[in-house]
Amino acid sequence: ASQFVQPTIDVGCFVSDPDASVKFYTEAIGFKELSPFSVGGDFCEQAGLTDGAPLNNIRVLVLGDGPGATKLKLSSIPGQKAKSGDKEYVSSQYGYRYLSIFVSDIDAAVARLKKAGVEPLAQGPAEIPKDIAKGIYLACVRDPDGNVIELLGPKK
Repeated sequence: ASQFVQPTIDVGCFVSDPDASVKFYTEAIGFKELSPFSVGGDFCEQAGLTDGAPLNNIRVLVLGDGPGATKLKLSSIPGQKAKSGDKEYVSSQYGYRYLSIFVSDIDAAVARLKKAGVEPLAQGPAEIPKDIAKGIYLACVRDPDGNVIELLGPKK
């Protein structure tokens, strides 16, 4: 038996503008929004999440259906000045640097991006070298805070 209850992980991301981020992740990428939730400041401090600031209105986005679906939890603390790291390239600083999202049709995914006003970075979608993955293309985009999102999939 596995020590893990589910094989997927939830990802938490602090954002500068929750509405802009939700719009990007739902319209350009294809996440669905679930009900938001809040966590009180006392608990946040006890758990080491914040210095006692509450996390109000955490926006929950889901990719897929069911209990094992990937969740992206977007948070912000109004008025807090957060630092933003070097995001020029995924290798510009240490830490979690990008999300990989696997799609059934890269051309349809890029069309959805463009309809939402989002252009792929560089020359994407680019074909992944065949010795890594045959017939798979990669398109990278940036969310409103400059985080890199990879979309990977075949051309239909």
